[in-house]
Amino acid sequence: MRKQAAYEPEFEDWLFHVVLPLAAYAILALSSFAAPSHTREALFGVGGAALLLLFTGIHNAWDSVAYHVLVTKADTNTARRRDETK
Repeated sequence: MRKQAAYEPEFEDWLFHVVLPLAAYAILALSSFAAPSHTREALFGVGGAALLLLFTGIHNAWDSVAYHVLVTKADTNTARRRDETK
């Protein structure tokens, strides 16, 4: 696998791409173990995990779109400057 040099992950990236999804899946797993004895609380855990995954996915999609728009705009501006200097 090739390592990129254009972008270095920040705390927010680690939080939304690793920590929060891992926490959501842990809550989901714990809810499945708690379901036989604490059904109502386990269902709240499942709902909370689903909401956490939903919000994390929305944030990650927005972050990806913003990154690609900014990279494309920067590439376009660089190409324009290169064409103007010729």
